[in-house]
Amino acid sequence: MTSEDGVPVGMAVDIWENFAKTVGLETDYIFYESFSDLTAATSRGEVDAAVTNLTITQKRAEIVNFTQPWFDAGLRIMVADEQSGGFGALVGGLSDAGHLKAYGWMLLIVLLATLALTLFDRRFDPTFPTRWRDGLAEGFYTVMSVATSGKPPARSKLFGWIGRLWAAIWLVCGIGVLAYVTSSVTSVMTTLAITGTINGPADLPGKNVGVLSGSVAEEFAQGFRMNSRSFSDIEQAITALTSGRVDAIIADAPVLEYFAHTRPQHDVSVVGQIFAPDKYGFALPMGSDLQQPLTVGLLRLQEDDVIEALRAKYFGDKW
Repeated sequence: MTSEDGVPVGMAVDIWENFAKTVGLETDYIFYESFSDLTAATSRGEVDAAVTNLTITQKRAEIVNFTQPWFDAGLRIMVADEQSGGFGALVGGLSDAGHLKAYGWMLLIVLLATLALTLFDRRFDPTFPTRWRDGLAEGFYTVMSVATSGKPPARSKLFGWIGRLWAAIWLVCGIGVLAYVTSSVTSVMTTLAITGTINGPADLPGKNVGVLSGSVAEEFAQGFRMNSRSFSDIEQAITALTSGRVDAIIADAPVLEYFAHTRPQHDVSVVGQIFAPDKYGFALPMGSDLQQPLTVGLLRLQEDDVIEALRAKYFGDKW
């Protein structure tokens, strides 16, 4: 990543800067568009070290040397909040199915019934509250009692057969409303559980998946023949996710966790457990003189808990 003034920042940079300061190295950073470009440049000796969250793989190890691993990582999935389950997903499902509109009409009927019942009871029930505020509250309570529990108003006995008939009508309406609300919520929750929620790799077939160009996630998606779309950086991938152009993002877990930790205002969530576990290391050209001192330096930082402190700094304690 880079700061506003273009200076590189991140956990990998902090680790490298700590090592460079210890051994007296000056650093000139060069940026590459993708992991594959960076790895190729390192193998050609265009850079002395690849300083980023570069996964150690057999394919890469054939053209570059890797240091001691400095981070245990893997892949995770990021989704927009409406895909992550929970209340947001339920509301979205109810809206898509048209149930929220029906709930709105029901609410209007409840309000009209409250007003009608209040006017009726104020005229015929001498014990009914005289203040409008209290009367409306009593009417609303009666209407909601019927709608949620199916219990008719006890005052129906005051009005003989008419009161009984009125109570019966309320009872049927209340049972119908309760049954409709229960069945609609249950059906949407069942649909979400079967098809609508992404919680892991098994939920991705048939979905449009965003990955970073040249990354292990891109190779993973291609290996399983997913409908993947590659992006040059995480910002572009997040934009595609929130705009609905992709249904999920597969990327290195720390990359997604950092974004979720530092940008809680975005409507995205990291879901599921880590899969395809891997390790990060710094890459060096074959035969580099930095191989041994950098590896020793990484071991020192691990033993001194510097790397663990940086992990908590960038990803938070919950990760």
